[in-house]
Amino acid sequence: MIFVWDFKDNLLIPLGELGGFFMLLLGVIWLLYAVYETKRRKSFKKRKTESWDFDMTKFLKGLTYIGFIVGLLCIIAGVSGLMFDIPPSIAYANLEDGRNLFTSILLIVFGILTFVKPANDLPLASIVGMLAATLVVVLLALLIPQTVVDLIAVFINPKILLAIIFIIIFALIALTAKFYTAGFMAISKAISWPPLAVIFALFCLVQGFLLVVIGVSISGVF
Repeated sequence: MIFVWDFKDNLLIPLGELGGFFMLLLGVIWLLYAVYETKRRKSFKKRKTESWDFDMTKFLKGLTYIGFIVGLLCIIAGVSGLMFDIPPSIAYANLEDGRNLFTSILLIVFGILTFVKPANDLPLASIVGMLAATLVVVLLALLIPQTVVDLIAVFINPKILLAIIFIIIFALIALTAKFYTAGFMAISKAISWPPLAVIFALFCLVQGFLLVVIGVSISGVF
């Protein structure tokens, strides 16, 4: 039996209602990015690094994965707010009826930037391949009926099959994406400059605080 899950009620609407919280989370992420890039460049104002190489530390791995997840959730929250006219916080809902357009746009734009930022630290083609392969495997695991799983198990261990599917999709997507990553890399390098990261962080923190605590937006209008 296919697992039935209401994406709108269980995912989209709840994420849209957390718009203010995600603004705060974006601020924290971009402060971490600023600290990391300052340490990496050995300067706060230096625009370029001497080398595009890096050490894959545990901190960088964690920050990379967190950046992807936060960026993706912010995009979903922003789109949900626009689609379903959802207030970005409880405090905002007490004062205004409906979405805050300014916040939704910020969540989408900064969410995309946060999602793209790790391209500065990892080969983007490999990242895209990994994400696409993971998504396909998760969907297969959720949507394939148990009867089909039992049938597959007669010929091959379903876990092994999923692993094979993951590897194949990862390889195909990574090879394809390799030819289309130049633009993303350019954006990633630009937004990696520490002063710019700090500006992003402070703006997100202020907007998030106003939404969650006071119930207003920086824009004051929309």
